[in-house]
Amino acid sequence: MTTGQQAKESRRHKDRALPGPTMRAIVQEGYGSAADVLHEARVPRPDISENEVLVKVRAAGLDRGTWHIATGLPYALRPVYGFKAPRKPVPGLDLAGTVEAVGAKVTRFAVGDHVFGSGRGAFAEYAAARENQLALKPANITFEQAAVVPVSACTALIALRAGGIDPGQDQPARGQRVLVSGASGGVGSYVVQFAKAAGAEVTGVASAAKVEMVRALGADRVIDYTTQDFLDGTEQYDVIIDIAGNPSVSRLRRSLTPSGTAVITGGEEGGTWTGSMDRQLRALAVSPFIRQRLTMIVGTQNAPDLEYLAGLLEARTITPVIDRTYPLAQVPDAMRYFDAGKVRGKVAITL
Repeated sequence: MTTGQQAKESRRHKDRALPGPTMRAIVQEGYGSAADVLHEARVPRPDISENEVLVKVRAAGLDRGTWHIATGLPYALRPVYGFKAPRKPVPGLDLAGTVEAVGAKVTRFAVGDHVFGSGRGAFAEYAAARENQLALKPANITFEQAAVVPVSACTALIALRAGGIDPGQDQPARGQRVLVSGASGGVGSYVVQFAKAAGAEVTGVASAAKVEMVRALGADRVIDYTTQDFLDGTEQYDVIIDIAGNPSVSRLRRSLTPSGTAVITGGEEGGTWTGSMDRQLRALAVSPFIRQRLTMIVGTQNAPDLEYLAGLLEARTITPVIDRTYPLAQVPDAMRYFDAGKVRGKVAITL
């Protein structure tokens, strides 16, 4: 019997020994490539606290944070995730589904409600989520569409607010020029839509294969970064939302107006130890001494933002872009596709 067969046999014996209700889930017991560390297993259904909701998951979304947890990169975040393996063995944050049970202090939801938001262990048949990280799913969108909204769209909102643009106001960015790197990705696809709806003149940055997709989202201009240096200083922008690139702080400043703002979130080319964190910290260190504003953000999800997004989805002001869907058992394949950098918008996991 091979090592892989022994591991599978061990998991089958472990599954049979589990007490109480169980469920199908993707489980991660270490860090590494998706093929090596992710596998399907039966695990106990999660318990919920008095402020939590148990969601029967209909769809989940794959986001960059989940990729970081699978790979354990950058190493600087291991104290948060877990040193040798994730503290939470079932990955996944974004989810959409039906309320199965509610905690004693939950007041916003009832059994049977269709909800979307962020939970713990979304790559499973059931997931626990805090009441304040959920909202009712609009009836006019699918579970798959709802599941790819929470992490990416909330991060996009926070990024634009950090840039001085609040999409909740009436045309707050009228006349402003906004550059979005990584415009075809999960966060970027929402930033483009929010910024355009806010009245900005939007320039998106993407590869040649994704230019038309970004233009369809509403971008006024799209730059193919493989053939053009989008930060060469010939164009200046009031706001730069730097999501997918890894430009130096000096190059960002060169393409900002004298009082412009650059918001850094993401960037995967900074090495295995710190990722892009060192660049973000350098930007924060420089910012107090110049007229331009350089800042970074950390994405979070909360009920007010999710309810705001639900309204935009219902009004079709924004549209989730789903590149591919994968069944739960094929999460490792979904992760490999995501890691290859080919995704346009988001990837959904269906149950």
